[in-house]
Amino acid sequence: MSNLFEMTTIKSLELLNRFVRSATWEGMADAQGAPTDELNQLMADLARGEVGLIITGHAYVRPDGQASPRQMGAHREDLLPSLTRMPQEVHAAGGRIALQLAHAGAYALVSEQAVGPWVIANQDGKKCRALSRDEIREITEAFGRGAALAQQAGFDAVQIHAAHGYLLSQFLSPYYNRREDGYGGSVENRARLVLEVLAAVRQAVGDGFPVLVKLNSDDFIEGGLGVSAMLRVAELLQEAGIDAIEISGGTIWGPSRYHSVRSGAAALTGGIYYREAARQAKARLRIPVMLVGGIRALEEAEDLLARDEADYIALCRPLIREPDLIQRWAAGRREPSGCQSDNACYGPILAGKGICCPLK
Repeated sequence: MSNLFEMTTIKSLELLNRFVRSATWEGMADAQGAPTDELNQLMADLARGEVGLIITGHAYVRPDGQASPRQMGAHREDLLPSLTRMPQEVHAAGGRIALQLAHAGAYALVSEQAVGPWVIANQDGKKCRALSRDEIREITEAFGRGAALAQQAGFDAVQIHAAHGYLLSQFLSPYYNRREDGYGGSVENRARLVLEVLAAVRQAVGDGFPVLVKLNSDDFIEGGLGVSAMLRVAELLQEAGIDAIEISGGTIWGPSRYHSVRSGAAALTGGIYYREAARQAKARLRIPVMLVGGIRALEEAEDLLARDEADYIALCRPLIREPDLIQRWAAGRREPSGCQSDNACYGPILAGKGICCPLK
């Protein structure tokens, strides 16, 4: 039987164990998108805490794709020296790290009009404009350049962010995507952009470099992406050469009854959020499946692996509270994470101090 603490490989990437730090916005980059010393320290602490694979917060591939203040960027060649320091520090601490690549689409933090697959109102009620096919091609190329930059900087992999209602997720979702050209309509057409992004990334980094993707299991919006469509998208990505899939759900803004970060007592008592979707994905896919959402106890992680419902266990907020959680579990101290799912970790971000747990 597989063990949570055994060494594994994803393509050429050798990992210490089956635990993954799932991406989140840290709010610790500078105004140009370069990681600060504090952000590098956060990643190195996770590596020292024996997280098998660390996935950074989303890095925007173009300025019009930035989602949040003090967000990391992968959009300019002159960021290379500062980006290089992050994997250097993680490797020195014994870890492995992937850079997550993203474009916020309709939810971008821009002074001018944001862009999306169709006319969509953002969190402020402002409407974006629909992308032209030429603009779609330019964004696809930007993902490729961001991946090349990550590889040059020494990251061990990249993850394409196609979840949580950002641009690629918007294209996948029939709620957001009302296009009538080759990028809209059928699930295959709606998946066209993420497949083209994968092709651009693969061309940029070569066949031997691990490329992962994060997908919504469900948008939790009436008329949005559901599990059956997600499974079809995952199959298409597998056929196109993706190396692993991380399953999440919900949207960062909009009418979803489940946002991508759930909060409070309901989040603690609701079980593992996307377990059934992961189980179905495991039954249909050959590539590794990572699962994030609501996992707080080692016993839950062990059960997911024993039932063959996930290959890797992804955690986010528990590792904000306790960066050495995996090291503790590996040493036999099996108490669950003390994370209360109250999202208090976002308070310091909004105050400009970067993500941390103020309650520990």
